[in-house]
Amino acid sequence: MSRLLRGLFIVWTVLRYGLDELVLASFERPGLRLLTRIVSIGRDLRAPRGERLRLALESLGPIFVKFGQVLSTRRDLLPADLADQLARLQDRVPAFDPDLAVGIIEKSFGRPIDKIFASFEREPVASASIAQARACSRSSRKTWP
Repeated sequence: MSRLLRGLFIVWTVLRYGLDELVLASFERPGLRLLTRIVSIGRDLRAPRGERLRLALESLGPIFVKFGQVLSTRRDLLPADLADQLARLQDRVPAFDPDLAVGIIEKSFGRPIDKIFASFEREPVASASIAQARACSRSSRKTWP
């Protein structure tokens, strides 16, 4: 059931930020242009397309942010406006809720956070990649009894 809900959330996010319009608008066929206008009715798509894409990836979570970061390095594949907005995912990503992070960690390990790590800073110093976060967590993990 959770996969279905996640899939619905992704579809809702695509529609909310008008990412479907990004795809449909890239086609030159008149019928698809009409479809683009029809699906845009009632939605506020005034924000630039790059900004909408970046915000959608941020709202979908860390894996989608990482995808945007990787894609931003391929400026040869993207229009400049999209690449510029995706580049903002490199160092301007909103902080992840520390209480949510603690809850996920404690649920995963089945132990309180202070029994898993020697120390755990709740305030992020900077945005890090998933690999950097994993390496850091391994080095600060307490030895298991």
